Amino acid sequence: MNQDSTSSAAMHRRSFLQRNGSAAVALAGPLSILRSRRWQAASGPQVQGRTTDPRVAFEVFPGGNAVDSAVATALLATVLAPGQTGVGGYGLSAIVAVDGGKQIIAIDANSAAPQSITADIFQPGPDGTVRGRINDSGWLSAGVPGVMAGLQLLIDRFCSVSFPELVQPAVTLARDGFPWPESLAKTIANRPIFRSDPGSKKLYFRNHKPLAAGEIFRNPDLATLLETLANQNRVDDFYKGGVAARIADGFARNGGLVTAADLAAYSARTVEPLSLRLGDYTVLTPPLTAGGLSTLQMLHAEHCLPTELPTNSPEYFHAIIEIMRIAWRDRLTLTGDLPATSASELATSLLSPEHAQQTALAAAKAAKEKYILQHGLKANTQSGTIHISAADDQGLMIALTLTHGGSFGSGVTVDGLGLTLGHGMSRFDPNPGHPNCPGPSKRPLHNMVPCIVTRNGQSLFAMGGAGGRRIPNTVFSILRAAVLFNMPLTDALSTTRMHTEGTLNVSLTASTPGGDQEYLKTLGYHTTTGPAAAIAAVERF
Repeated sequence: MNQDSTSSAAMHRRSFLQRNGSAAVALAGPLSILRSRRWQAASGPQVQGRTTDPRVAFEVFPGGNAVDSAVATALLATVLAPGQTGVGGYGLSAIVAVDGGKQIIAIDANSAAPQSITADIFQPGPDGTVRGRINDSGWLSAGVPGVMAGLQLLIDRFCSVSFPELVQPAVTLARDGFPWPESLAKTIANRPIFRSDPGSKKLYFRNHKPLAAGEIFRNPDLATLLETLANQNRVDDFYKGGVAARIADGFARNGGLVTAADLAAYSARTVEPLSLRLGDYTVLTPPLTAGGLSTLQMLHAEHCLPTELPTNSPEYFHAIIEIMRIAWRDRLTLTGDLPATSASELATSLLSPEHAQQTALAAAKAAKEKYILQHGLKANTQSGTIHISAADDQGLMIALTLTHGGSFGSGVTVDGLGLTLGHGMSRFDPNPGHPNCPGPSKRPLHNMVPCIVTRNGQSLFAMGGAGGRRIPNTVFSILRAAVLFNMPLTDALSTTRMHTEGTLNVSLTASTPGGDQEYLKTLGYHTTTGPAAAIAAVERF
């Protein structure tokens, strides 16, 4: 949610929730085209842009609930934002509050590695880089896509509108097309994979030249694929039928590893959310392999900081940075797709009062004595992703994030389906033996942090972000203001946002006080001013 649109967003949300059977939806991501276009399904939802880019709010009606609204918006995003997500997107993560927060359910639709993958497939060379960046670009970087399975699970559990109705606006847009954004035109022109991959070149080039900004981009093959699924009223064919066979054939012909058996074995799943209670507030978010564990660690540790550290002092700001760096140390060295018991034990340990107090004391000591903790980590900033938050007047609330990974994911496209694939395998650590190293059917660590905050047992707001590794930190920056300092959400969305991945590099938003930035520099940090993740949130009034 853009800081300058917060007030108008609050006004729109009030008017949405006053309508019987309507839902308020906020979106983070580059979908500015939704400001000026309107889509009407044959007998289903209408989606209309209401505010300014990059945070767009929608009203979906008639009769649709919050999850209907979120799913319809997500399906539109798979067409409108092919750089951020897609029908072949690698993953989806969501959390849903039912009946005003009496029940909260998390959804894991992360990508799964093919059965034939090995731990050393991406093993770095002597210089620390993966040969040819095959984990980041090309057919080996793509695993089983999870987005469509995740959306189907949401439809099955929560939606009141049928899949054909929800997907029809996306079908129409894929067939009719829309003006190609300049940012995507630059990406296509500058990334070699689009010239070398036959399916991508066919889709994103015209007359042997990359699609230019302003040209109408159409994807009729994708429209046909979505119509096929709509005619069956489910996405099952994507994983076990004729569509799945064509996807598997695309992998086989281009040296990829995903097979028809891998697709058939895949499922999205409901998972128990992680939760952290702080006073009257409880923050809930999906567990590993999602990114929220790190966010909750940061929040819990700040809550435990010694009271003698003044909250408006540079020393306190330094302590917060150290807390974030410790959480990233834990994230990048301990976490991954672990066996269920191990994952639960790790989460319990990292969210325990003892670990929070140890983190807080280490950070406070560093702040008081003016030194920097050393972790020996390397930064690997990632981008991409779309986030949607929605709430309705019937007690449903959802935070939904879906992604390709980096821009256009793998950069490869299943020819004949218009299906560009995400690069979920890039989210594994390429070093064999790491908890997050590749392995058969493993799901990689990812950065999505959809979350719901309750107060005294009632759902209060849903939130999440778009922006790769910046997401866990940006969500923390806002949660700390709203939960620890009891700020109204609209004010919390305007607070300073910080980003670090455990190294000495710290990125701060322009609103950060100059004194805090200079203080960090005197300690030895490399500070820059840069963007945070884009946030979308809806609040119950």
